[in-house]
This record gives sequence, structure tokens and C-alpha cells, in this order.
Amino acid sequence: MKVSEIMTTRPICATPETSLGEVARMMKERDCGEIPVVEGTESLRPVGVLTDRDIVCRTLAEGKNPLEQKAGDVMTKTVLSVTPETTIDECCDIMEENQIRRLPVLDQSGEICGMISQADIARHTPEEKAAEVLRFISQPSAQAAGE
Repeated sequence: MKVSEIMTTRPICATPETSLGEVARMMKERDCGEIPVVEGTESLRPVGVLTDRDIVCRTLAEGKNPLEQKAGDVMTKTVLSVTPETTIDECCDIMEENQIRRLPVLDQSGEICGMISQADIARHTPEEKAAEVLRFISQPSAQAAGE
């Protein structure tokens, strides 16, 4: 099975200039926890991703007002991704190794064409595979474990 068979197509995207308030509204409307951040309205090349956790940890936890911040201020700048042709097993390996729950899917031109999540995998793969992904992604990080 390939990523293209189970991914969410045409995800909503933000730009680095999108306010965090607008990003939060996007997440609520789309019932999602990650928004890709792209170069601009004309280019869907990713420059980062913004999770609900990024908003909390990089604004509220640091005493900043999230309504005064933009996506580019708090986004994760390292973008791990897959292509539509990536196998689900390869995708799961990337998620497990990096302890991430969602991955942008990039087309041949390097632009966002979809998103794949742990939930997509849980809905479309055997129970054992979904449990394996959940187990590895949910391991405490070295930082959280105090190492």
C-alpha cells in the first residue's frame, strides 16, 4: 500500500505571515493538529510545519501572547516528508524513528499535495501495524526523560 491511497489530499496551508489565531482557527475547522507552512500563496513548497503543541510550547509556555505571533515565529523548520509513492511501511518507519504523528506529502515538484497521519494509518492498516506505530511514536523523548 502507498501513501497516496490513504493520505488526506489538498490540506489547508499557512504562510510564515499567517497569525497564530488564524492557524488555530484552521486547525479547529479542519479538526487537525498540524498545518504545513508554505513559502506563499503561489508556492506550496514547505518551509515548516506548525503543530498545536508548537503553539503551546513556543508561546504560552514561554510567556508570549500567541495572538501576537505568526506561524513563522514558532513553526518547526525541519520538514520531514514523504511522497505519494512512499510505501506505508516506509512512512511508518520515518514516523517511528522521528516520533512524529503526521507527515506532509510532497509531489514531484516539492509542493504539498497531502498529509498522512497516525490516524490514517490506524484506519487503513492491520491493527498490529497501527499498534507498532503508536508504541514507537509515544516513547518518551530523551529530553522528557531527563537525559
